[in-house]
Amino acid sequence: MRSAKDFFRPLAVGAPTPLTEIPARPSRAIHFFDPSNEKMAAKVPQMVGTVDVLLGNLEDAIKADNKVAAREGLVTIAQGTDGLGGPQAKTQLWTRINALDSPWALDDLTTLVPAIGDRLDVIMVPKVQGAEDIQYVDRLLAQLEAKAGLDRPILVHAILETARGMVNIEEICGASPRMQGLSLGPADLAADRRMKTTRVGGGHPGYLVRQDPPVNDLGISEVDANRTTYQQDLWHYTIARMVDACAMHGIYPYYGPFGDIADVVACEDQFRNAFLLGCVGTWSLHPKQIAIANRVFSPSVEDIRHARRVVAAMGDGTGAVMLDGKMEDDASLKQCLVLVELAEQLAAIDPELKKQYDALDGEEA
Repeated sequence: MRSAKDFFRPLAVGAPTPLTEIPARPSRAIHFFDPSNEKMAAKVPQMVGTVDVLLGNLEDAIKADNKVAAREGLVTIAQGTDGLGGPQAKTQLWTRINALDSPWALDDLTTLVPAIGDRLDVIMVPKVQGAEDIQYVDRLLAQLEAKAGLDRPILVHAILETARGMVNIEEICGASPRMQGLSLGPADLAADRRMKTTRVGGGHPGYLVRQDPPVNDLGISEVDANRTTYQQDLWHYTIARMVDACAMHGIYPYYGPFGDIADVVACEDQFRNAFLLGCVGTWSLHPKQIAIANRVFSPSVEDIRHARRVVAAMGDGTGAVMLDGKMEDDASLKQCLVLVELAEQLAAIDPELKKQYDALDGEEA
């Protein structure tokens, strides 16, 4: 058992003091790139400032023969790209290390932290099973940070890719002060659960509900009649549970990947569902998904206009008001403050959004 008094003390002599609150940095799109791919690496500098998070991927999609090259490539990119990574950067630098039971994970950490620990904002850990995985990484990072002389802790992000990880979701979220958030890993999770889908995220046409059959004049149901079907979301339960666990622990939930790059319509629908449920961002596997994520995970001008009206009407402590024929009360105010705060954070890094939100000031005046 660990004393609550020790929770926010460094796990190694000389390591930076753990954070008591995770910074709310915009991370609408976490864009994955392969650091061993020269073509992808060459595009990184021009993407700085256009995407909230750039993530150097060392795990899935990187062949075993390229693991070392990807790791070394990430070091080169981080050291040579201005404005990438660190607390003041507009574009954060994350990495997804290899699984903890792989031959590469330890070398990932012992190489990256000394070389670019001052630029690394978040380390994403795949296939997290329980608190013990996070605690292992927590202690090791503290030792490496102390040795490297870092003055701020590197945060940790867990991917939910196993049934055991889902069952242990609350203890994973609370395992360390480093925990930044969780992402849904639908492909591996589907396989581990033995779900009958080969899709990476998104719905499935076989997962549906059907309209009740019409009833004829004799009161008999005509089950053979044409009836409308409605496709359901395979991941609704998982995302909702993930959002609750993150909210309870003050960390952030993310949708994860949407594998059908060509279907931008369904991609946007899935991203919006996740946003409405409480997710703060998603993964981007292709540049075209960045624009979708930036649009979906930013509150609309209409939502901010309404939210500001509610805040203005209730800012003096008013218990309830009527706006446009609808009752707004204290719960409404809390909902609106979430949107207003997010809009302020995004306006600070996104000039186009700032222009749109600032235009509302003229309306209110």
